[in-house]
Amino acid sequence: MQVDEKKTDYLDAADCTSCKATAQMIIKARKDGVILNFDRAHSMKPCPIGADSACCKHCFMGPCRINARDPYAKVGVCGATIDTIMARNFARAVAAGSAAHTDHGMAMLELFREVVNGKILDYKIKDRLKLIEVAKSIGIETENKADKDIATELYKELERTYVQLEGEIPFAKRVPQKTLELWRKHDIVPRGAMREVVEMMHRTTMGVDQDYENITKQASRTALSDGWGGSMVSTEISDILFGTPMPVNAVVNMGVLKEDKVNIIIHGHEPNLFESMLVSVNDPSMIQAAKEAGAAGINLVGMCCSGAEMMARHGVPHAGNFSSTEAILVTGAVDAMAVDIQCIKQGLAAVAKCYDTTLITTNTRAHIEGALHVQFNEHEPLECTDEIVIKGISRFKHRKHPIEIPNIVNQGVQGFSHEYISYMLGGSFRGSYIPLNDNIINGRIRGVAGVVGCTNPRSKQDAAHIALVSELIRNDVLVLLTGCSQIALAKAGFSVPEAAIFAGPGLREVCEAVGMPPVLGLGSCVDNSRILIAASQMVKEGGLGESLADLPVAGAAPEWMSEKAIAIGQYFVASGVFTVFGGTFPIIKNTKFHKLLFQGLEEQGLGKWGFAEDPMEMAKMMISHIDKKRKALGIDKTRERVLMDMSDRRQI
Repeated sequence: MQVDEKKTDYLDAADCTSCKATAQMIIKARKDGVILNFDRAHSMKPCPIGADSACCKHCFMGPCRINARDPYAKVGVCGATIDTIMARNFARAVAAGSAAHTDHGMAMLELFREVVNGKILDYKIKDRLKLIEVAKSIGIETENKADKDIATELYKELERTYVQLEGEIPFAKRVPQKTLELWRKHDIVPRGAMREVVEMMHRTTMGVDQDYENITKQASRTALSDGWGGSMVSTEISDILFGTPMPVNAVVNMGVLKEDKVNIIIHGHEPNLFESMLVSVNDPSMIQAAKEAGAAGINLVGMCCSGAEMMARHGVPHAGNFSSTEAILVTGAVDAMAVDIQCIKQGLAAVAKCYDTTLITTNTRAHIEGALHVQFNEHEPLECTDEIVIKGISRFKHRKHPIEIPNIVNQGVQGFSHEYISYMLGGSFRGSYIPLNDNIINGRIRGVAGVVGCTNPRSKQDAAHIALVSELIRNDVLVLLTGCSQIALAKAGFSVPEAAIFAGPGLREVCEAVGMPPVLGLGSCVDNSRILIAASQMVKEGGLGESLADLPVAGAAPEWMSEKAIAIGQYFVASGVFTVFGGTFPIIKNTKFHKLLFQGLEEQGLGKWGFAEDPMEMAKMMISHIDKKRKALGIDKTRERVLMDMSDRRQI
């Protein structure tokens, strides 16, 4: 991991990231002779053929490469056209991303079953109301039933999400009727997630499905099994077990580290590890051990998506998003970093070794060469989490590297679940989405945008997220955030109610009336399902069309990098949402497959894809789409604003 001393063409740190704390650590890493992901990205240029998805590696007669400048000039050895090759590559990314969310959801559902059956005692049902509401949403009778009976029936029903071979997944009952009818027409209603992923992999094997339109149809069904299945189950079960988020004040950025404390970072995606860590770090015996080692206490910090969940539920400090996970180790202040699954760089092991930080893997699915593995077992979770704390205390006691913690901390309000959005707009007795719909209809709010996804070291960290969201809220578009995007905007100061000053006059008026920021952080990337439920509720309340495709909404992932992002994008598109990606997109323009994704799916009544490298162009595309939907709904002319008296408010 040593920097090449002869190499002088590294990007300036300010060109690598918009995050000043991360830039400070990039500079320090180079002085320390340590390579981070930013410099690796700069030195390793992407393959231009692969970036266009013009390479097929699905058999061993190849790999076959197609020239993007003349994509129809030749075909693969088997005869596969460029459209078949691109569709297969795209569909396999959907399958891989969906499998990741599905496996995570299955693990959460298994945990739920063991808690309900009394085999796991360290966790319990924390949100009884959420249990009942989720059960009701899929047709389970809850009146005069014990919680255990409701939970048992809910488990059995949700298990079908994954294992059934025929029929429709349970959460299809939440889909607006017109949208569901369209899915049935196109035969894309998911059956069981495992069946859809397996079938997608089979169809994209050499010599099977060789029609790009048919491949794309199965890609939609597979993606929907993620958004309305694997991801949604994971979010709902996490809420039932650990509590549904509601707004909390939380701090983000690297300044959350404390030089005089044992700093432990949890990074990954499964909330049960983090929930047990909360117990371990607050154990009096562990705190005493830390003090005996010379520390003032134990400081638990989150990163990436499980960190976003814990920030939303408990206000746990958050140190940074995906691109900063190596850089924070350069502070020398991290005594232990424990990881589970997803978005974890193998490079963490080498960087951690440079600073003698203990890197611990905890999940049987995700070991890292060079890291210590301490298996997390939900039946005895503290055996793992106590060991993580002990390793952190030991490292603190023997610290030998200089400490440099960026003195940057950003305050913000996090934890806006779709339930809380309803409550926030109407209170305990009149909670609903009617005020949101009314403010969209009257023009104060132009529309709603979901800005989600990763950061990518091939682009300036956070910059596209910040620029895109700034332009959207300036044009009165309310923004919902998840995952790394949420952290990017929190670091930029957009998660406080005072940030309404950056919004357009209509959105600002609503934010000031409610006391909310113009961007609402909903949690981790798997919590994108909250956006789907919120959008469905907007349809249900009325006035904005009969299907998800009618809504004046749009989605975006400006710095995406993962196959999970492709799966997320496709389930939003298949649900009816215009979805714009930034940075790069794996497709060749002016091909039949490109026309299908960027135009044809919308002609079928679904959503469509968009792409632009420039975040301002992304914003322009999204606002134009929102305006098009407003015009189709007949609400493109803003109503005259009147000052409401108390009698008017009572009528509402």
